[in-house]
Amino acid sequence: MFDPGAVLADLRDECDELDGLVAGLPAERWAAPTPAEGWTVAHQIAHLAWTDRQALRSATDPDGFRRAAREALATAPLTFVDDGARTGARLPPAELLADWRATREALLRALATRPDGGKLPWFATSMSVTSMATGRLMETWAHGQDVADALGVTRAPTARLRHIAHIGVRARDYSYAARQLTPPAEEFRVELRAPDGALWTYGPPDAAQRVTGDALEFCLLVTQRLHRDDAVSVRSEGTDAERWLGIAQAFAGPPGQGRAPAGGGQPGNGPAGDGAEDGSI
Repeated sequence: MFDPGAVLADLRDECDELDGLVAGLPAERWAAPTPAEGWTVAHQIAHLAWTDRQALRSATDPDGFRRAAREALATAPLTFVDDGARTGARLPPAELLADWRATREALLRALATRPDGGKLPWFATSMSVTSMATGRLMETWAHGQDVADALGVTRAPTARLRHIAHIGVRARDYSYAARQLTPPAEEFRVELRAPDGALWTYGPPDAAQRVTGDALEFCLLVTQRLHRDDAVSVRSEGTDAERWLGIAQAFAGPPGQGRAPAGGGQPGNGPAGDGAEDGSI
């Protein structure tokens, strides 16, 4: 669906936008808490640097990545992602920022030279270059939202949201599987209003189960940066469609804790809404 070069260009732009939020921060602001419990701005950037480093190793040393992934999953399956963020967050902010910049630049170069037809190993799966770049863009955007919220910044939505929406729709069945639930057999229709007013559509037009709404709110919902109760523009037709919106996740791993509703209450977008940080890899 997406051209690999275009996705990589969008990934670079997404990284640059987040870089612009943190580049001029005084050191003490890197310790500002974000909506992810126990995670500061530094933890968010450290997590991205760590995950970009894993993706870089996958692209440049697949066998080495597989060995390291097996060891991590065998010795610390529930903590190795968070451990990487905690380690990086201890660095001085200038050093952490330089590390993230160097790592993501190396990753962009490595992905640009890989043929898209091949598969890159990842944790418990594998993916194409386009899928890897799209996943990195989704994570950068989602963790960038945590940083923006911590700093009180409102980001303007861009056409890059289409990548996150695409993953969110495609990950529908995974959202059920992550909770040991059986996904519906039939496809859903999803219609989202893009930032420029265009309509992004997925699934058969005559599907009985439907989701419509604003693309930004949908992307915040499927990355669990917005509670279902607060996604007021995202509407469902059908019981199955509404249930999906309550458990949707665009990221790999166990269900995340999610955000609490704005009016108060418990975090989580649905049943079994627990997990480390946001649950993402």
